[in-house]
Amino acid sequence: MTIYYANGSPTTSLTNDDLREALKTTFDAISPPKKVLLLPPDQTRLFSRAGELTVLSHELLGDRVTDIMPALGTHSPMTPAQLDHMFPGVPHELFRPHRWRDDVVQLGEVPADFVSNATNGVYTKSWPAEVNRLLRDGQHDLIFSIGQVVPHEVIGMANYNKNVFVGTGGVSGINESHYLSAMVGIDQTLGIANTPLRQILNYAQDHFCQDMPLLYALTVIELLKDGTKLTRGLYIGDDHETFFAAAELSRQVNITHLPRAPKHVVAYLDPSEFKSTWLGNKAIYRTRKAIATGGRLTVLGPAVEEFGEDKRIDQLIRKYGYRTKNEVMQLVEEHEDLAADPSAAAHLVHGSPENRFDVVYAAGKLTDEEIRSVGFIPGDLNALLKRYDINTLQDGFHEDVDGTEFYFVQNPALGLWEAPLD
Repeated sequence: MTIYYANGSPTTSLTNDDLREALKTTFDAISPPKKVLLLPPDQTRLFSRAGELTVLSHELLGDRVTDIMPALGTHSPMTPAQLDHMFPGVPHELFRPHRWRDDVVQLGEVPADFVSNATNGVYTKSWPAEVNRLLRDGQHDLIFSIGQVVPHEVIGMANYNKNVFVGTGGVSGINESHYLSAMVGIDQTLGIANTPLRQILNYAQDHFCQDMPLLYALTVIELLKDGTKLTRGLYIGDDHETFFAAAELSRQVNITHLPRAPKHVVAYLDPSEFKSTWLGNKAIYRTRKAIATGGRLTVLGPAVEEFGEDKRIDQLIRKYGYRTKNEVMQLVEEHEDLAADPSAAAHLVHGSPENRFDVVYAAGKLTDEEIRSVGFIPGDLNALLKRYDINTLQDGFHEDVDGTEFYFVQNPALGLWEAPLD
């Protein structure tokens, strides 16, 4: 088990040339691959620099890259325009869509006793380790998983083998992973590297992927107050230590500790990144540990047009809405359709402010009635964009037009905000 490249600190700023040299150093150090599968994220991780790393890998490895599979998880397949934007110059014929409901195989099961121990008895079922069949049957001699480590609501710190077991996972594995994490609790998960779910995925990798030629490239990106995004670190390796090194740097640069809990937070959802509440609710996940009890979160989502990226999940969100953890658990007991889709149930829990603060959701392509039906307060997008000029606001505290204070977040996907709460 080896770390081939590790370069990162809170003051590091890696350039495109640095990324190219890191990849070249790595490819020179490993056995020359003949058939390569690249596993980058999709456009929902547009600012991860995984797109550039994928393009550079294709340039350096040439026709040895035979397949590229964006790790969609439950997300919609990428469009040709999105592929061109994120992976410029890479031929479309190399891309393979991941069909999470159909095209998967089970590698093994993490035993129930291990899952129970990891979750302190909160979840007592075994966990199925599933991946897209191309990973097992594609006869690749290198599977290169590329992505960003950043605080995450389901896994604690995103990426690493989540990109494999969730990004290319199947219905059972994704559903159960999301639900068990929700039962553990989002506030006990966010920003933590060694969560129960991470321990479960690490077990699966250690026991079921011995013959799978996995290699990971993990970036750490910091968003500065003026909107500048700096690559603070890049770690390439095939073991858990690669991930934990990246996670420690992410903890230092991606978690913002506020001196006081704002009564009002305004979060912007970039149209190129967020078109659903399934994704856009990162505005709730990543700020919930900062918003004062009784406060308000205003979400500005110009491109939000649906609730779930998956049609079935979209229907379930519309039917049940965002509820407290206890309410969702009761609904799962009472309704077969929700019980059959635990990842949707987990999402409903994660998207709920647990009656602690209000959520005003200004979605550009959903009606007020649709927003209200899932438990949020509709907002007038045009009026709010005039009031909160996203082109001039920086992350931080600001004075509102009525003299009150609000805290602005440019991109909730790139961090986690915490403050002392009552």
